[in-house]
Amino acid sequence: MINDLYGIVAPFTTPFKTSGEIDFSAIKPQVDWLINNGVHGLAAGGSTGEGHVLDRSEHHQLIAATVEAVAGRVPVVAGIIANSTAEVAARGDLVKDLGIVALQVTPPHYLFRPDDDAIIGYFREIHDTCDVPILIYNVVPWCYLSPDLLIRIMAEVPGVAGVKQSAGDMKLFAALIRRADKKNLIFSAVDALLYPSYQLGARGSIAAILTTVPGPSVKLWDAVKAQDWETARDLHERLMPVWDAVGVDNMPSLVKYAQELQGLPSCVARRPTSPATDTQKAQVRSALQSLNLL
Repeated sequence: MINDLYGIVAPFTTPFKTSGEIDFSAIKPQVDWLINNGVHGLAAGGSTGEGHVLDRSEHHQLIAATVEAVAGRVPVVAGIIANSTAEVAARGDLVKDLGIVALQVTPPHYLFRPDDDAIIGYFREIHDTCDVPILIYNVVPWCYLSPDLLIRIMAEVPGVAGVKQSAGDMKLFAALIRRADKKNLIFSAVDALLYPSYQLGARGSIAAILTTVPGPSVKLWDAVKAQDWETARDLHERLMPVWDAVGVDNMPSLVKYAQELQGLPSCVARRPTSPATDTQKAQVRSALQSLNLL
């Protein structure tokens, strides 16, 4: 159930072999590691999961394998990143019966921005086809949705349950969470500012840093919920260098490297994403050491 989704929802990385194929044998170790570190849910096929490089069949197989590995322990969200209404709806229709609780859907991410009515129609048609709750993944720079439009979509398309609010503008996040209906589920993807996001009342977070360092991320959520401000501030300050290290153009490569340092199978990002450089690896290692994870 969508209402079971809260807290730390880690966006699962898609494990690729150097040949470019998905390494399905590496899915369960990652799922178990994330759940053992206390995450409250998983999201597969999003930005961190390189959903934009998956074809329709691979996307279906990834979601199916993830749900199977989770085995009901936490809710699973299926991310979909595609440009046409028909393609998003088709992918959602394929995975809707696999045991997911929601679809995480980006607006169209190519150059030409639909007008507001077309964007509302986009989400309505997807939900009419799939009949699965939708979280809007508000991340595309040239199709960034304002709080006004997000609130309108959630009001006019009942199947849109909430928003994963990305980019680093806390004013936009604060405006959205203040104005949204209480039933709307607003998740933060402002990785460097999850501490204030939780204080403002975020339902939780779906952000790459959670998959990079799940244990400390869960501790930050718990500290804010317990109003343990000293612990929360300390974790916030030690998590910021992690985001500085991984939050760059080849982020999937860096998240996977961080996971490898913590004992997960070695995997790569799918081309054309660049591999991690030696300088980047040193920065990731230093950030993990500051959290006593190595």
